[in-house]
Amino acid sequence: MKAVLCRDYGSIDQLTVESVPEPQITDSELLLKVLAAGVNFPDGLLVQGLYQAKPELPFVPGMECCAEVLQAGNKTSGFAAGDRVICSSPKYGAFAEQLAISANNVIPVPDFIPPTEACNLLVAHGTAHHALEQRANLQPGETLVVLGAAGGTGIAAVQIGKAMGAKVIAAASSDEKLALAKTNGADALINYSSENLKDAIRQHTDGGADVIYDPVGGELFDAGIRAMKRNGRYLVIGFASGAIPKLPVNLALVKEFSLVGVFWGTFTQKEPAVFADNMSTLFDWYKDKKVSVQIDRAFTLDETATALNYVMNRNVKGKVSIDITG
Repeated sequence: MKAVLCRDYGSIDQLTVESVPEPQITDSELLLKVLAAGVNFPDGLLVQGLYQAKPELPFVPGMECCAEVLQAGNKTSGFAAGDRVICSSPKYGAFAEQLAISANNVIPVPDFIPPTEACNLLVAHGTAHHALEQRANLQPGETLVVLGAAGGTGIAAVQIGKAMGAKVIAAASSDEKLALAKTNGADALINYSSENLKDAIRQHTDGGADVIYDPVGGELFDAGIRAMKRNGRYLVIGFASGAIPKLPVNLALVKEFSLVGVFWGTFTQKEPAVFADNMSTLFDWYKDKKVSVQIDRAFTLDETATALNYVMNRNVKGKVSIDITG
């Protein structure tokens, strides 16, 4: 079978597509035929050696996919050949034609979700849902500010914030990106390339933001923490800007807001039942058109390095997928 291999940490362009042996499964695993794989910002960090995890080399990157079950291990239950599923692998491996994975990491996916969209529903929407539901406890009527609102996880946060009854303020770096956020339900828009983020948040809120969703970091963090409302929750999602900011803790003291970390991968492993409930809710919201997956571009497996560079350049409006069957 064909798979993308990372043999050394470094440039994304060093990735190769090679023929490798088909994976063998244990009794507790499923053998999957990958239909489509989602491309996420952490995938690019991972192959460059810049992510929190560093798999043993060589490895096949790729965190999430939509797939068809080819074979079920003897000790698995509830799965049969031909079932369509989505999964996020803690060992990665989604950028390949086949994947062996524990049945505990696999969720059946409804037929009404196309593979190129289903493969992107886990990480981005899953992260945003966990962040807003479990970590922020977002309430109807509260004000949510979403930074990087045109990226995959940003759009997901806009959609889910609206589904949960919040007033959603989308912040992005261009009017084009903000237009996309607007079509996905944002109530107000901030262009932080031309506006002062702190002042703009205050103009759109009553005393500051209840919740800020931040996958960007850097200077936006410095401005955002100064626009928090008392009892607000600042969600740390990631650092797409490349700069990991530092918190002046005196601000947390005098403003009485909370800094809340969000690490979706740990959540799925530590609280699988809650994760399953979240995905069930997302499927319902998808069916009711409260959430959707905005596919910017689809690439082939041979174009995986190009797809990762496209995501890492932060020009993506929505999500990127790898169409394995195409």
